[in-house]
Amino acid sequence: MIRNLARGQQAFTSNVFLVTGDRTVLVDVGNEFDVVSAVDEQVDGIDAVAVTHTHYDHVENLDSVVDAFDVPVYGYDTEQEGIEHAIDDETIQLGDHDYRALHTPGHKNDHLCFYSDDAGVLFAGDLVFANGSFGRTDLDEGNRDLLVDSIERVLSVVNEDLQEMHTGHGPSVTDAPYQDIELALQAAKF
Repeated sequence: MIRNLARGQQAFTSNVFLVTGDRTVLVDVGNEFDVVSAVDEQVDGIDAVAVTHTHYDHVENLDSVVDAFDVPVYGYDTEQEGIEHAIDDETIQLGDHDYRALHTPGHKNDHLCFYSDDAGVLFAGDLVFANGSFGRTDLDEGNRDLLVDSIERVLSVVNEDLQEMHTGHGPSVTDAPYQDIELALQAAKF
């Protein structure tokens, strides 16, 4: 099961997804809210953290999560503060399924998406959003051409019958999310 622990928070934060199952994992940890208490309300603990990228709104709560749960942190670049285990184009178990970590720069150099064909789920971070929106490229390390390449890469990997897309901000998409990725590609190209 996947729950957004940041839903309803009155703070500037990314979404924070609690993925429960055989291996309970947080995808991103957010910013400016007590994510540890939010986790404790749902489960007895977590097994790991997977980071889509290291913009502060996605990782500011990392120290408190690691202190509370003493868990490993996975991300693209161990040169980034808090990232202990580098992953790229390999699998990581989130809940009951294996997810492929896809390096998808353009919004930020260390950006990852996590995709499970078996689960029919994509964690898109800030690469793409609902209704064809896409991640900002005007921030440090942003690059529109790289972002377009990354969206094309995701489209080449993700199955067209994708069931769920969980994004770094805004609502998750459960109605034909592949189409939202295609729309994001078209919008990013212009």
